[in-house]
Amino acid sequence: MPTKKNKAETERLEILRKYRRLIEVWHTRKETSDRWMVRKAFKVAADAHRDMRRKTGEPFIYHPLEVATIAAGEIGLGRTSIISALLHDTVEDTDMTVKDIELMFDADVARIIDGLTKIEEISDSNTTAQAETLKKVILTLSDDVRVILIKLSDRLHNMRTMEIMPREKQMKIASETQYIYAPLANRLGLYKIKSELEDLSFRYLQSSLYNEIKGQIDKVSEDKSVLFNEFTQPLKEGFDSIGLKYMIRRNIHSVYSMWKKMERSELTIDDISDTEGIDIIIDSDPQTEKMNCWAAYSIITSIYRPNSKRLRDWISTPKANGYEAIHTTVMSKQGQWVDLHIRSKRMDEIASKGYAAHWKYKDGKPAELGLDDWLKRTRELLSEDNEETISFINDFQSNLFSDEILVFTPTGELKSLPMGSTVLDFAYSIHSDLGNHCLGATINHKLYPLHYVLKTGDQVKILNSKKVSPSPDWYKYVHTARSKSKIKQAIKNERKKYRAEGEEKLREIFSQLNIQYSKANLALLMQVQRLNSPLDLFYFVFHDKINIKDVKDSFSSGEGWSGWLRKNIKIPYLNLKPAVEKESPERSGGGDQNDKKNDDSPDKLQSPDYTVEKCCNPIPGDDVIGLFFPGEPIQIHRTGCGRATQLMTHYGKNIVKTKWKQKEGITFLASLKIKAVDKIGLLSKLTVVASNEMKVNIRNMYLRSSEGLTDISLSLYVPDTQSLKRLIKKLKKIKEVVKVVRVDNLDDLV
Repeated sequence: MPTKKNKAETERLEILRKYRRLIEVWHTRKETSDRWMVRKAFKVAADAHRDMRRKTGEPFIYHPLEVATIAAGEIGLGRTSIISALLHDTVEDTDMTVKDIELMFDADVARIIDGLTKIEEISDSNTTAQAETLKKVILTLSDDVRVILIKLSDRLHNMRTMEIMPREKQMKIASETQYIYAPLANRLGLYKIKSELEDLSFRYLQSSLYNEIKGQIDKVSEDKSVLFNEFTQPLKEGFDSIGLKYMIRRNIHSVYSMWKKMERSELTIDDISDTEGIDIIIDSDPQTEKMNCWAAYSIITSIYRPNSKRLRDWISTPKANGYEAIHTTVMSKQGQWVDLHIRSKRMDEIASKGYAAHWKYKDGKPAELGLDDWLKRTRELLSEDNEETISFINDFQSNLFSDEILVFTPTGELKSLPMGSTVLDFAYSIHSDLGNHCLGATINHKLYPLHYVLKTGDQVKILNSKKVSPSPDWYKYVHTARSKSKIKQAIKNERKKYRAEGEEKLREIFSQLNIQYSKANLALLMQVQRLNSPLDLFYFVFHDKINIKDVKDSFSSGEGWSGWLRKNIKIPYLNLKPAVEKESPERSGGGDQNDKKNDDSPDKLQSPDYTVEKCCNPIPGDDVIGLFFPGEPIQIHRTGCGRATQLMTHYGKNIVKTKWKQKEGITFLASLKIKAVDKIGLLSKLTVVASNEMKVNIRNMYLRSSEGLTDISLSLYVPDTQSLKRLIKKLKKIKEVVKVVRVDNLDDLV
């Protein structure tokens, strides 16, 4: 058994090994002064965290060393960022201050660490604390993008070492990562980090499904090794014949990307076969790289027949995050479609290291890539007052992963917009004043309204009039967070004109009804009238859209908040009460401040009510989580539910650990989509399997037949997932059935 002295020596050697590894992967400028400053930061961090340990029992200094190694090696950041990564936890966890760091290093390091520290400052009393935190993360983009790059490194290492954490914390961190950090990594061009963050989040949110898909990918990939060699040999001969320098590598798809593909295409795990693509990396000078990439494309398509609909030219028009490549799909000799990505060595580094590599190759010249424009637009968006944090996060996040379209101005200037953008979005992307007075557009010389959805290649000329101004209806006509923010600001500026008169009028109404004019009563009135701010309230009162009768009715119950909640909170109960019981939170050996706070958390509630949420229809056997909100039953969601991920991101402290406690005779609603050959007797066979063999009750069934095929949507009551799996297996054995897929949302059935 190792002694305490031997353990300390082993840890010391491991710390030095990790430090040497950091220096090895640091490939930017490394002059003597740079090395000394990084060494100094390492010593300061090691001393500051000397007596601290992670929950794994390891010395805490392992963490900043690993974060710095990710920042240097996987993102390609330099001296200032490495120093900041090494010191990123010192202000939060030790007595060291930002001023101390500035005196020891410089203002840049101090500013970055200050930004990282602010991200971690969460108000425990705020029910939207997680959303506020995410807003702070995004706000760092307006200061120094290195803050978010180091934060992504920090998050990646935390995700890699999260096994020992309690389940509810794993769920909170994983959902937050999937909802905001992975999309941010994607927008900043960090594709490898984006993919790993997605996979790690998926692994914690849906561990069983993750393992099943990963097992299938590994199995299929082993079988494809021989096919890869057979497919690439003719390509190598072709590239060699024209003197190209190249590298060919397999690109195995991530588990999360395969799951998303399964959802889009309604595939089962057994249907997974297209698990990888091929990357062609051309070693070429920047002056000739485009020509050589197209030369490689010419060789490929002279050997294999391409799918013209799948050609994507991201070299001529790079994505907003700087990504450049030619994407094509060709038919192999074995009769399978193969995806190929062709790019230069420079483009490949940008694809891997994103923003940092983009600046490396920019060399101080004006940016030609769209990333700078996106950061500029983001800074403009964030500089505006935005009171509704959750709405802000949702809008911003929805645009982070959006595919892009490329449209032209009347003068031929190219503009990149998220897919789904409308005429009004385009107007706001040019100038807020143009958007505020937009009445339509001519697109390719034809007249179109505000809500027309643009397509790549459209040439757009905005038509405007000073008589036109934004209204709440305009929110339905836009897609981007920027447009929504501009519309909100314009409406807010207009309503400010009526604030004083509206408030005075409301005071008179309160006085007539003998109601105290207080913040609490104003908040109650806004809740009942479904308004977001006092400004809206005063505006509607001034224009008599809220009158004395409305105010009286809002307070008529006389029961305060609890009475209002009972009357107005509508929970969608099923007729069956879910058989769910809560577990006590697991405690880690190291202890945690948040764990102590959980002593008075919703986990201690006795016999609360539950509601099975219709957005995902969980049934016994599914991995589930609970979300508790005061005055409401605990919401039960499947861990992979998109709505649950969003809620866990915003309300991470409201997560309640749950597990199914099976009770005999209780059944739950489940839904299936079935594709089958349209033949007489099909429905009879389906009902025999469901009702006679499996003894389950069918709630409803919808059929749509076309050209010899039938799409059947079936909802039925089952006791648990095992019964549902057995039913699906039996249905698949029916000769006419082509595919059976479980559906989460009942709305998908209609």
